[in-house]
Amino acid sequence: MDPNVVQDAAGDNSPSSECSQSPELDRNPSPPPASEEVDEDADAIGDTVYSKHWLFSTLTRLIEMVPKHAEEGPSGLMDLSDDDEEDLCRVWDMAMDKNVAEFLQEFRASDILLGVIAKSRCPRLTEICVGILGNIACFPETCSTLSQNQDLGEVLLLLLGDADPQTLLETCRLLLTCVSHKDVCSLWLERMQQQSSVCSNLCFIMSSSTNADLLEKVGELVDKVFDLDEGLMRSWVTLKMRPEAGVEESSIDVTSSLLEAAKQLRSESPNGLEIYLHVLQLLTTITEGIHIFSAADGPGKAVWNFVCEVVCEDVCQTNDLPVVLQEQKGILVQAFAVLQALYKCQDQWSSKEDTSLTLIGTVLRVLHFLSEYKTLLLKKSILKMNSSRCWQKCQQSF
Repeated sequence: MDPNVVQDAAGDNSPSSECSQSPELDRNPSPPPASEEVDEDADAIGDTVYSKHWLFSTLTRLIEMVPKHAEEGPSGLMDLSDDDEEDLCRVWDMAMDKNVAEFLQEFRASDILLGVIAKSRCPRLTEICVGILGNIACFPETCSTLSQNQDLGEVLLLLLGDADPQTLLETCRLLLTCVSHKDVCSLWLERMQQQSSVCSNLCFIMSSSTNADLLEKVGELVDKVFDLDEGLMRSWVTLKMRPEAGVEESSIDVTSSLLEAAKQLRSESPNGLEIYLHVLQLLTTITEGIHIFSAADGPGKAVWNFVCEVVCEDVCQTNDLPVVLQEQKGILVQAFAVLQALYKCQDQWSSKEDTSLTLIGTVLRVLHFLSEYKTLLLKKSILKMNSSRCWQKCQQSF
């Protein structure tokens, strides 16, 4: 090799033009200038401005994170660096775009994310990976491809036993998205039926969590599952599960867990409360549910008392305007449906609950409010019609 080339290569200076033309040059060529490094049109993902090159490099770093964390320590939870977290959150946001979601699926990003989730000891990393999958699953085609991955399905259902609330939230969001796609919902329902830990983990979350966002999302998932598969609802509602050893002696059941979650959301989330009341109403549509509510030592009496308190103390108060009825009608519809079904069960309870004058008064107040609201709507319609007629007369006068 020309000694001049060796000297230039050893230093920081760029090689001379003579050296670059020498047939004896024995090294990799210098990289092109930054402006010529990537063809922007070829690098763009679909019609977006997102870069394939940047996405590939981020996924490569993601693959390297897990073994790197494993080398840092044999036990304990790991933290995610600020730079890594920022870039992965950017991928999370990008996956909301259909072009990006399809691109990620085309290059089997779900397998990469599955590998990271299975080995991760960083709760934030696991949450982000599940969140990315949740965004990918928002589109029918990508959801169908993702759902066919049997290993991914098993891992995601096992994640319902995770201890991190944010990971649980994203996992429930992903599962709810999948069961909401009609082409793959039966596949996920079958997996939930076969994996017994799903029911016990969901019940544990509902009966013990104080995280309103998590409880609301779990309620949405259970509500959707029960609405889609009555057979699964029957099997879950009759299943008795023991909590982990050392937690408590009593068994966990679906109905009591639903009630505990509803109590937690009563003052925090009207929307969440409505969801859980609807799930309880669904249980009254099956024979097994009525038997449980009717049992002398069952949860029926506790559910009745709770729903009565919600109706009599929380909604449609004396000083409320009639229009407030419209804002609370969702909760009222579900609450009255549950009370109607449970009223027939009272004869079986060890101590029968008399229908209180307070409840009767609330029902009459609702009817009065409804009458006033309809009258108000009628008046508004008349005024609107009169205004329209006046406007037409004004136009005709010109």
